[in-house]
Amino acid sequence: MNIRPIRTDAEYRAALKEISPLFDSEPEPGTPDGDTFEVMITLIEAYETKHFPVDLPDPIEAIKFRMAQSGLTAADLVPAIGRSNRVYEVLNRTRSLTLPMIWKLHTMFGIPAESLIKPVKAM
Repeated sequence: MNIRPIRTDAEYRAALKEISPLFDSEPEPGTPDGDTFEVMITLIEAYETKHFPVDLPDPIEAIKFRMAQSGLTAADLVPAIGRSNRVYEVLNRTRSLTLPMIWKLHTMFGIPAESLIKPVKAM
């Protein structure tokens, strides 16, 4: 097993090419092929995290995504945000989320708190 850190884009592409056939028939964990697969996945993930970071979504976009995903309406957000006019103010970015709103949105609808505490982009 000749495994090295992935430092360049060429090494990254070569690593992906090397393990791509294993995705169709993933090797058993604990076997030599399974260990190689696991180590290579870890190296690839580390390279991707460093070179292709994924930014958290905007809080309002996170709320709208959860609404679309779960079939929620603005009325469904009232228990978490407050009166319906306040819900629309938040969704239209004219009112900021408060800590109690963030906590309720997280606990009631499973929206990641990390997404909700990010500063809102003005539109």
